[in-house]
Amino acid sequence: MATVSQIENNYIVEERDGYRFPPGLRRNLPFYLFSRFFRPGNPIRLFEHLQATFGRVSYYRIGPSQIVVMNDPDLVREVLIAQPQNFIKERTQRRMKILLGEGLITSDGEVHKRQRRIVAPAFHRQRIQNYASLMVERSAAMRDSWQGGVELDASAEMMRLALQIVARTLFNSDVTKDVQRINDEVNAIMRLYNFLVALPRAEALLHLPIPGLMRFKRARKRLDKVVYRMIDDRRRSGIDGGDLLSMLLASRDDEADHSGMTDEQLRDEVLTIFLAGYETVANALAWTWLLLGQDPDAEVKLHAEIDAVLGRRLPTLEDLPHLRFAEMVLSESMRLYPPAWAMGRQATCDVEIGPYKLPAGTYIFFSQYIIQRNPDFFPDPLRFDPERFTPERKAERPRFTYFPFGGGSRQCIGESFAWMEAILSLVTMAQRWRLRLIPGQKIDVQPKITLRPKYPIRMMPELR
Repeated sequence: MATVSQIENNYIVEERDGYRFPPGLRRNLPFYLFSRFFRPGNPIRLFEHLQATFGRVSYYRIGPSQIVVMNDPDLVREVLIAQPQNFIKERTQRRMKILLGEGLITSDGEVHKRQRRIVAPAFHRQRIQNYASLMVERSAAMRDSWQGGVELDASAEMMRLALQIVARTLFNSDVTKDVQRINDEVNAIMRLYNFLVALPRAEALLHLPIPGLMRFKRARKRLDKVVYRMIDDRRRSGIDGGDLLSMLLASRDDEADHSGMTDEQLRDEVLTIFLAGYETVANALAWTWLLLGQDPDAEVKLHAEIDAVLGRRLPTLEDLPHLRFAEMVLSESMRLYPPAWAMGRQATCDVEIGPYKLPAGTYIFFSQYIIQRNPDFFPDPLRFDPERFTPERKAERPRFTYFPFGGGSRQCIGESFAWMEAILSLVTMAQRWRLRLIPGQKIDVQPKITLRPKYPIRMMPELR
């Protein structure tokens, strides 16, 4: 295995076995088990080490698997936009099929294209705008429940708010026992996430009495029982509740056979929407409160905008275009703490990306968390600075230096829904309160499907 290193167009290339790889770890990753950068529960530390040591593009192996980490905007564009036909979702994301089935997050190829066509009308801009007043109503109820001087956990509060909003928008329901059961079982499965991802061939081992898999199967069975019953009740009633479930039931594949979704497909999309819509916005808001609590200047600007645009009245959908600084605050928050913190693909054939030639089967990762903290694109990258997201400064940056909702044909279908929910919820609560970060607490990330806070974010509400 001869290796020849050279530099091409500022990329370091190593030729071996007829392929062209980036530089990287010389030994198999498990060899580094006791290294400071190898934390099986936190791959962000590995990605940080690789970037610091080898630059934007690097390489490592886990067993026979070859992994290339491409935290370079031009190469990300190559994978997501120029050559999507040469890749499928990587193993970690495909592993989630044992929970989400063939939902939009996990499906590939023609299945994904068909599901996206059917689901898309439910997320049409005119449809989701109907939910604006509901989001404000729930956010106002939460702010009314807070008490000055009484400590709260911003992460738990935002999870509670997001659950209330997803219950209303997805099921036209309050947080009933059924919705709470869905939430409880999804959370139970998420606690097993690292185990499910790390276990080789977990899909093929589901019939074995392995404790972790048995807990997963029990939780999934309870989850399916609730979701299928809710689908069946709605289908049999024929009632259009004006919610996403009703829209999914009514949607048809108008480009093909005009068919709708089976109960199994509905189940997969309901759980996908529940997980994606609930977790991402809740985490984005939690991190935003943390950052505002550490930056009084940004907080003052946000409050000034809210006062100028809204005064004492609650926000409406029509206010969104005028809440520009609030949008910038959330954009900068999701730069530092992107809810979707990494993405991956697997090559289905030999591929050429930039100066590299990679064999079929190679896994390719790129991390929003790493790219969006690169000082080449965001000077002083750890500083919270919403002004980075003025139209002028955004126009200066290449595409895929910032992509918290993914990109290409698989860009998050609910992105506009998430932006609307996050902005309206933030300004509704910030209209009355500022949250002060309690000193001396430990703050860290917990990278699972989304980027969760590892510990409670303890804050003290103060009336404005």
